[in-house]
Amino acid sequence: MRHVTLTATLALATAIAGPVLANDELRSYANELFDPIPLTTPDLPNNIITRPRVDLGAMLFFDPRMSRSGLFSCQSCHNVGLGGVDGLETSIGHGWQQGPRNSPTMYNAVFNIAQFWDGRAANLAEQAMGPVQAGVEMNNTPERLIETLNSMQGYVDAFAEAFPGEADPITFENFALAVEAFQATLTTPNSRFDQFLNGAETLTEQEIRGLNAFIDQGCAACHAGVNMGGQDYYPFGLVERPGGAVLPEGDRGRFTVTETAADDYVFRAAPLRNIELTAPYFHSGVVWSLEEAVAVMGVSQLGADLTDDEVEDIAAFLRTLTGEIPQVVHPTLPPSTNTTPRPEPMQGRP
Repeated sequence: MRHVTLTATLALATAIAGPVLANDELRSYANELFDPIPLTTPDLPNNIITRPRVDLGAMLFFDPRMSRSGLFSCQSCHNVGLGGVDGLETSIGHGWQQGPRNSPTMYNAVFNIAQFWDGRAANLAEQAMGPVQAGVEMNNTPERLIETLNSMQGYVDAFAEAFPGEADPITFENFALAVEAFQATLTTPNSRFDQFLNGAETLTEQEIRGLNAFIDQGCAACHAGVNMGGQDYYPFGLVERPGGAVLPEGDRGRFTVTETAADDYVFRAAPLRNIELTAPYFHSGVVWSLEEAVAVMGVSQLGADLTDDEVEDIAAFLRTLTGEIPQVVHPTLPPSTNTTPRPEPMQGRP
């Protein structure tokens, strides 16, 4: 995995800059930069997506008993009814601790090059293992989680069906594979922008101006592809570092993963799909306005002091990236038994 250097990014921004294009020319050019979200669930390189596995993954995603306290589930921080996020600057976890970063959306996360802001998880299965064990999140252990699952016949049967032929299907790895299979179904196709890419006249004049500006100013240098981002790593503050509230000094981004000087304050480019639903913005979660986020990115990443009209036009375009949110039915979870580990009280207070 790599991140694009300042020179390369600015060169790409210059290359895609140009005059305002007519709709047909703009659509043709946009199709070279962006891809519609597919209508079908994407394949996973190291997993298979079956109905039993997806259904099991949904149960695990919603079950707070996967946490030591019995209070926090994957859904807590990645609420499927709130755009796949929790609407907080940074999430609250075990012991009412506040996490260090804003929770990324789970919608369309399957299209990202890697998971988390710093890309420390290679895929959704690896990502699913992290919060379970993190002391600031679910504060559990693989052993205790497996004990919990084995204590309920409903989970024993569900794992056996989801992982047929395995002598011992209830493993931490299979837990993660099931959650990954469910999360891979959380895609949001058929946004108005996707319809535009496919030939429909679905964008207003302002949104067309915003798309032109998005390309012309160089935003597409980092936010391209199917997920409009999520495909590479870039320094935050490529041209001008934002203030300490937006870019906290203590969070050095991908450097903590690679310990490489070139990765200091480098983060994965945020995917922009459904961006209007996922405020607050940036890994610090301190910016609540989409227009303000656009202006910050203009100065910090592009060295562009965007006009108010340009900011409003780009924000209007970004709102066309909201797709069809899947209807997720909360699963019925197996009942606890006498052998199910009891929730452990948390220190501190809400």
